[in-house]
Amino acid sequence: MTHSVKVRGAPGKAAENEPIVRPVVPKKAPEGGAVAVMVGTRIDLSDLLEGMGVDPDSAFPLFLSRLYGVTKAHTGFYLAGPMMGAPYAVMILETLIAMGVKQVLFYGWSGAVAQGVEIGDILIPTEAVIDEGTSRHYRVRSRTGGSGRASGRAHPSAAIQDALRNELIRQNLTFRDGPIWTTDAIFRETVRKTAYYQRQDILAVEMEASALFSAGQFHGIQVGSIMVVSDEISSLKWRPGFRDDRFRCGRRRACKVIQSVCQAL
Repeated sequence: MTHSVKVRGAPGKAAENEPIVRPVVPKKAPEGGAVAVMVGTRIDLSDLLEGMGVDPDSAFPLFLSRLYGVTKAHTGFYLAGPMMGAPYAVMILETLIAMGVKQVLFYGWSGAVAQGVEIGDILIPTEAVIDEGTSRHYRVRSRTGGSGRASGRAHPSAAIQDALRNELIRQNLTFRDGPIWTTDAIFRETVRKTAYYQRQDILAVEMEASALFSAGQFHGIQVGSIMVVSDEISSLKWRPGFRDDRFRCGRRRACKVIQSVCQAL
């Protein structure tokens, strides 16, 4: 689903930073539009398909994920998922951009870091601490093609986050907004790191957002995110909540918000 570009002779300065492998629009891909919803988990993807009346068997294969084209009342958008981790999520994002997508809403799960953030809470990230390796290729434009070390924080689209907040308020749903932490290594969320990020007022930790925000900014498209808290490490011990009724309720509410926002976008 990708191809290489052969450059004759020595490349010029402009060509040095051009990618050799580019995303390719899959043949016979479904029709969608300029908006896409990227979904981290299979169960949430199924819930969104059901809520939007989309046939799950109409899936188009996209790497290890599924892609759906949705048309509703003079508007169209894509649904893509599931996916896990920054590198793979950005592979999906790059392909969607090649297909003409300009606005992306990412929906995923997160682990509570801050005291007071509980299982089932809906989060609207304001920024994401970069603790993953994919962002460095999109945030540093150097003669080596962006191989410098990325640090700091990546930011989502203000327009998409505002649309999510407004819809949550319209539906009279409570939510939290603030910074989150994106990591590649779920099993290296150490006591020391977690305590440090608690002092930085980080709400939660997850595995994709900062890379998606960085890649979106690099390509000049809008990327936003909504998350539901699935587990807690705020006590410096792991407390899973995947079977908790509050988590199920939070996921149902988030799906309803997404259905409204992605059509409005």
